[in-house]
Amino acid sequence: MTDNRNVIIAIILSMVVLFGWQFLVAGPQMERAQQQAQIAAEQAQAQATMAPPATTGEAAAPGGLGPDGNPTYPDRASAIAATQRITIDTTDLHGTINLTGARIDDLELKQYRETVEPDSPVITLLSPAGAPNAYFAEQGWVAASGTTVALPTAQSVWAIEGANTVLTAATPVTLRFDNGAGLIFRRSFAVDEHYLFTVTQSVENLGTGDVALFPYARVTRHGTPKVQNFFIQHEGPHGVLGSNNLISRKYSDLQKEQRLQLDNTNGWLGFSDKYWATAVLAKPQASLNALFAWKNTAGYDDYQTSFVETAAVVVPAGGTASHESYVFAGAKEEAVIASYEQQYGFDRLELLIDWGWLHFLTKPMFHLLTFLHGLLGNFGLAVLAVTVIVKALFFPLASRSYASMAAMRRVQPEMKAIQERLKDDRPAQQQAMMELYKKEKINPLSGCWPILIQIPVFFSLYTVIFISLEMRHAPFFGWIRDLAAPDPTNIFTLFGLIPWDPTVLPLIGGFLHLGIWPVIMGFTMWVQMKLNPPPPDPTQAMIFNWMPVIFTFMLGTFPAGLVIYWAWNNTLSVTQQWFIMKRHGAEVNLFGNIIDSFRRKPKAAEPPKA
Repeated sequence: MTDNRNVIIAIILSMVVLFGWQFLVAGPQMERAQQQAQIAAEQAQAQATMAPPATTGEAAAPGGLGPDGNPTYPDRASAIAATQRITIDTTDLHGTINLTGARIDDLELKQYRETVEPDSPVITLLSPAGAPNAYFAEQGWVAASGTTVALPTAQSVWAIEGANTVLTAATPVTLRFDNGAGLIFRRSFAVDEHYLFTVTQSVENLGTGDVALFPYARVTRHGTPKVQNFFIQHEGPHGVLGSNNLISRKYSDLQKEQRLQLDNTNGWLGFSDKYWATAVLAKPQASLNALFAWKNTAGYDDYQTSFVETAAVVVPAGGTASHESYVFAGAKEEAVIASYEQQYGFDRLELLIDWGWLHFLTKPMFHLLTFLHGLLGNFGLAVLAVTVIVKALFFPLASRSYASMAAMRRVQPEMKAIQERLKDDRPAQQQAMMELYKKEKINPLSGCWPILIQIPVFFSLYTVIFISLEMRHAPFFGWIRDLAAPDPTNIFTLFGLIPWDPTVLPLIGGFLHLGIWPVIMGFTMWVQMKLNPPPPDPTQAMIFNWMPVIFTFMLGTFPAGLVIYWAWNNTLSVTQQWFIMKRHGAEVNLFGNIIDSFRRKPKAAEPPKA
């Protein structure tokens, strides 16, 4: 049966598109390069060589002293307690600024927790040097090549200047450092209610000669974080650097490459996690020499993204000069990031969120979901509403497709007669079939369209659910408390009655998480298959019988929101196809086909024995 064969082809194609990339494109990770590399970048300015000061020793494993004698700490709390600090307290952030080095190195996201439980710990973003998984942002100055200027270092202890000792959205703070050689450095921090820090560095020159300095900024990360390494979303070093456009590297890629230097550019760079990011941003159009780098110190990975501005800041004798840059450290909220891009003119800051190759579909899908969420108050209901909207948009195409399938159903007797009459002449049989299709105005490929048109919609919705922070911990109803996570129930534990985790079993464990919604999805898919009578070919019949089972297990670990979408889409498709084909005079014996599937098939008669 041609329509059944086309549906099978469409289903197989959809499987290739949806899942093939996951296993084939992502591939195995590259082996970690063990070769050490010089992390500090040589930055060019007026034929002078300059680089941010190195952070040697701070990448040592916690629990003792680094190679240069700098202390390391057994945990994050110990590292924070070891130095004097200024408190950060805003609506969205809580943390401290380290007076040693004047770094933003302690930051928590107050509005986000690690799990759906309301008493679970809030998300920790930044941690001090010397602590496990240190992660921090800093600014500073680089002297021109050939000059000797005493600059503050990572070990320099700054003093608080002024009465403000708590950084809030309304009260900036200023730190002061005197180099004892005629230069007084100040570093002022301001923050908005969300995640953007404005860092103003100023230098007061008490000497008799002008001083030229180059501002730098960087984000440092110690240790390789655990990432999902999924092909639809980038996690790792990345940035937008002028005409170089988006630069993205996996951690394993940077270990192999060791350093990537991009001179005379502009923009921003940093590290991106699935839902969080930290980046340093220069003012738009400021000329930069940018660097992505990795080194291994005492068996510990040290990643850095940094830039040095190519325009010198000249501090006149007896005068003061200043420079301003920014740090983004927080959650990848689309509306907040979009407002920063518009307000400050940051180049393509929206790319902090990886919208994927189909961004022209993914981003509109996100905005549609958030709009519907605003109306309905629930992202799960928004997913259901999107499905209805998509069905309505493609109804004319689906109508023509199902009408063509109904026409093919009506001419089945003629098709079988042609096949029987010309069974020994395949070319003549195909020619007769084409004439029949032309006479009845049938498109034999039309049966594929109702399934094929779902692929880009499915993929864009999958991307939105997987990457967007707004979907994280978004509840539906009942037991679904996080639409971005798999259905937490599992039939293999009798929904929690058996206290064991079958997913830890080798080889087959990954297939032993099957919740209620994946089962519902599989059932609706099976019902949709039963809209058509079983094909006479045993191979086709077997594929039709096993396809819902295969998809049920494959989607068992997919985000619950996506499984709910597919189950609802199947239900609407069954209703739509039944209505359209019935209207065009085709017999739709859904319940009869379902009943027939449970009947025992008679055994084929054995040939008589000789």
